[in-house]
Amino acid sequence: MTTLLVIAKEPVPGRVKTRLTPPFTPSQAASLAEAALADTLRAVAAAPAARRVLVLDGAPGPWLPPGFDVVRQGTGGLDERLAAAFAGCAGPALLIGMDTPQVTPELLTVDFAECDAYLGPAEDGGFWALGLADPDPALLRGVPMSTPVTGAVQRERLVRAGLRVRDLPRLRDVDTAADALAVAALVPHGAFAARLDRYRPVTRP
Repeated sequence: MTTLLVIAKEPVPGRVKTRLTPPFTPSQAASLAEAALADTLRAVAAAPAARRVLVLDGAPGPWLPPGFDVVRQGTGGLDERLAAAFAGCAGPALLIGMDTPQVTPELLTVDFAECDAYLGPAEDGGFWALGLADPDPALLRGVPMSTPVTGAVQRERLVRAGLRVRDLPRLRDVDTAADALAVAALVPHGAFAARLDRYRPVTRP
C-alpha cells in the first residue's frame, strides 16, 4: 500500500500564501492556508494508505488530525526538500502539497500495478501530486520549481528515467485571490470555502 505525503508550511501570518496579500491581510491569508491544509489532511486521512506523513516546515497545530506522522522538512530549495521527503519512504509513495483543498480521497487512491509514477499537473504549470513506485530522490533534484514549466520538466525527467507515467487530473493551486474563489466554488462545503466566505467582502471588485 502507498505512503501518502503532504508537504506543508505551518500557517503563520507572513510566511504562507503571501500572494493572497492583498486583498487579504497576512492573518487572513494564514487562516485560509490553515483551512486549505485542514481540508487536504482530511482527504488524506480518508484515503487508503500504509502510512500518512506530514512533511512540515514549522510546528503542528490543532488542525492536524490523528493518524499522521510528522517529519521536519529538509533544507535547501523545494526540489531538495521534496527529494528528502521521498528519501524517507521505503515503498510506493504519493506526495501532494497544501494548495489543493479540492483534492479527494478518490484522487489519492493510486495503484502502481501498471505504472511506475503518477503526476498531477497544476494549471499554473507546476504539479500538485507526484507518485513514485520506487522513490528515488534523484528524480527530483535539479528540477526547477515554481515556474510555468515545472510540471513538464518533472514529467520529462520521469520519462527519461524509463518510468511509465500516468497522469492524474489537472487541478488548480490556491495562490491568488482568483484561485481561492475558483477552488472554493468547487468544494463549497469544505473548511476552505467556509473560511473564504468569512472574508468574502475583501474579494469583491
